[in-house]
Amino acid sequence: MAKNYYDILGVEKKATQDDIKKAFRKLAQKHHPDKGGDEAVFKEITEAYSVLSDDKRRREYDSYGQTFGGTGAGARGFDFSGFQGFQQGGVDFDISDLFGDLGDIFSANMAGGNRPRRGRDISMDVEISFKDSILGVKRSVLITKTTKCDICRGSGAKAGTEMETCAICNGAGRIREARDSILGSFTSVRPCVTCEGTGKIPKERCVNCKGHGVLRKEEEIKLDIPAGIDNGEMIRLPAQGEAVKGGVSGDLYVKVHVKPHPVFHKEGLNIVMDLPIKLTDALLGTTVSITTIDDKTLEVKVPPMTRTEELLRLRGKGITQQNIQGDILIRLSIALPKKLSAHAKKTFEALKSEGL
Repeated sequence: MAKNYYDILGVEKKATQDDIKKAFRKLAQKHHPDKGGDEAVFKEITEAYSVLSDDKRRREYDSYGQTFGGTGAGARGFDFSGFQGFQQGGVDFDISDLFGDLGDIFSANMAGGNRPRRGRDISMDVEISFKDSILGVKRSVLITKTTKCDICRGSGAKAGTEMETCAICNGAGRIREARDSILGSFTSVRPCVTCEGTGKIPKERCVNCKGHGVLRKEEEIKLDIPAGIDNGEMIRLPAQGEAVKGGVSGDLYVKVHVKPHPVFHKEGLNIVMDLPIKLTDALLGTTVSITTIDDKTLEVKVPPMTRTEELLRLRGKGITQQNIQGDILIRLSIALPKKLSAHAKKTFEALKSEGL
């Protein structure tokens, strides 16, 4: 009797592709052998998904109760990253990354399995003050991620014990499965579930990680945020991402958010501030005190007859990057009084009569 793929996935015949994909992911998470599930059930739901996720094969199945392009995990129609399609006549193909959170255990190299498995890249956000963005800062953050077991150092073996060759794949890390169909013979290649594609299994499992070599836990990450970093800039920390058994860890990307400052803003390597001065100070000149971003007090001379929007430059007081120093730019604006006294008004009228 032909299998009812809709019943296997628990969906109706009119289910959309999104419904089918969601049902498959849920069942695959539940029945995957590495999560304590039944391998036979896992293969059955994978076979059902391979047919129903492909529109052409689904139409054939709906019409005839079978498909004519092969069935099972080796058939065409998987919507997984890393899948290279299929070819007829005994040519091999791999499925290197099945889906979602289970994808880590299926990262065999498509070119022959020589490239080391690699964990996922992950990202996080961190917020810093404008001052810290200018001067640079060291921060420690806590992040929950999959990391190598501290006891077995990622091998999955109990301390003091050895690894042995996987008897299922004979150390290859991959399993070949031959299938016959009306179109010819097909050979599929998939990562070995028993050794998780490594070709080795521990004689005795590590008690801490239960032989997985990795476990999810909270870890402290030290960040060295450089001086002059821009808002939204990313920092890459190699090998600080998710770990994977028998492979290398992915990278951690930290997106930096800089809080705005009430006085200063950044333009390249220069720190810019706006400074309002009185009309009389603009005409006659004055000396003003400013507090820099590193909390130092500087005396700045404003020359006579200063115009609004004029810039005063304090050289070498800005951001330093790669031995290049920026400046502090002070943009002056003239603050006009809201109203004049009788004496001030008479004075300005006298100046006006002199053509000033």
